[in-house]
Amino acid sequence: MRTDDLIDLLATGDVRVDRAAVTRRFAQALPLGFIGSVLLMLAVFGLRRDLASVAQTAVFWAKVAFPLCVAAGALVAVMRLGRPGMRGGHAWPIIVLPFVAVWIAGSLVLSHAVPAERLPLVLGQSWRTCPFNIVLLSVPTFPAAFWAVRSLAPTDLRMAGAVAGLLSSGLATIAYCLHCPEMSPAFWSVWYAIGMVLPACIGAWLGPRLLRW
Repeated sequence: MRTDDLIDLLATGDVRVDRAAVTRRFAQALPLGFIGSVLLMLAVFGLRRDLASVAQTAVFWAKVAFPLCVAAGALVAVMRLGRPGMRGGHAWPIIVLPFVAVWIAGSLVLSHAVPAERLPLVLGQSWRTCPFNIVLLSVPTFPAAFWAVRSLAPTDLRMAGAVAGLLSSGLATIAYCLHCPEMSPAFWSVWYAIGMVLPACIGAWLGPRLLRW
């Protein structure tokens, strides 16, 4: 078939586009990745023994809300960046605001603590391992997010990869909240943030390699 004939066929043919296909792909991939992170958390770390009681507190749900909002913003951003030539637009404030909120909350906690208690509030019990635990729990969500993003057509592959990595780490951090004993925003604002940013950096590095189309 000649090129002109192919162009005419495409121009006149009845080509139906399934606009829900991308949504279905994310709806399939992300829950599977999240379940994988939860199972990995259970196998490696285990649930908090007092999870039933702490789940009745507002601070626990504030801890969960932090990565949940980051993941929601990353999902909005990656859906926008997946369209050729599109930018993140209003998705960036959705991503940034949870970080700002938890930094403000952490600062308020520290400002009301006596000087001797401030560093322990930031370091908690698990500062040495927390970011790397989140990276580990991102192992199931990372390929799930990238598989879903590959169904789009991003042109800024590095940025799309970074946001896909942030999406994966946000979901992984939600799973980690079911184990992590830390209950201070001063801790989350540093170590959870680092744990979520590390997979985003890995995603930015791998984006041009894995999202090329």
